[in-house]
Amino acid sequence: MTELLGSIEAGGTKFVLATADADFNIQDRDRIPTTTPAETIQGCIDFFTAHPVAALGLGSFGPIDQNLKSPTYGRILATPKPGWANTDIVGELKAALHIPIFFTTDVNASVYGEYIQGAAKDVDSAVYFTIGTGIGGGAIQDGHFIGGRSHSEMGHATVMQHPDDDFAGVCPFHGNKCFEGLASGPAIEKRTGKRGEDLPRTDRVFDFVSYYVAQLCLDAYLNLMPEKIILGGSVISATELPKVRKYMKELNNGYVTMPDDLVVLTEFPNNASATVGDFALAKQVLGE
Repeated sequence: MTELLGSIEAGGTKFVLATADADFNIQDRDRIPTTTPAETIQGCIDFFTAHPVAALGLGSFGPIDQNLKSPTYGRILATPKPGWANTDIVGELKAALHIPIFFTTDVNASVYGEYIQGAAKDVDSAVYFTIGTGIGGGAIQDGHFIGGRSHSEMGHATVMQHPDDDFAGVCPFHGNKCFEGLASGPAIEKRTGKRGEDLPRTDRVFDFVSYYVAQLCLDAYLNLMPEKIILGGSVISATELPKVRKYMKELNNGYVTMPDDLVVLTEFPNNASATVGDFALAKQVLGE
């Protein structure tokens, strides 16, 4: 029997678990709610005990410690997710499953999936943003993640608030001074009293969000000059994409040349680029 690859897409709301063959064809799949670390990690262990794999790719919400030389490698750090700070997720999974694990952020896994099979498969450099429960970004160039002492935290970079927007923000660390505080799913719900999916796309809040996502994309382009910027998550849809491009052009004000198709939406259904990326990273850790 061919050895299988494993994926954990560890999100703040749910963990998506899957196995696949060497060509990334999914064999088994499940999702479990993100509750307490003990309960959620045990759910992962139970799944991969029932569906054994040779290696595992784990793309997690963060911040995380992915430095192999660090004494806290494998841990989720000072996350806003209640109860999850300092969770040794890699250590607990390795102790139970006894397999190699490639540990990175959920957005790094997503950008790798886009690079392998998605919107970035024909380019050498890309940035992926997820705009959902949180906001995060991952960057790749020539098959390597861009990052130094740790992974990037693009969703918590400083934002310029829209002149008509007086929202105080929801980020427990930065309030309305970062993108996640102003444009994430929880920010939309706090502003309006409704979840984003329950609002008409004509609601003014999506205009504000488009303005902030345009800033996020322009900052990434000016800093890294990627060939593609890919948007995933539940907040930005095909309705907002033209607004994002328009605001990005206005903010750029003719400074640098930007291709018309620079910013695109992920083509993966259900934002499954992270799962594909996890499989590819699990394959990589096996040396295949």
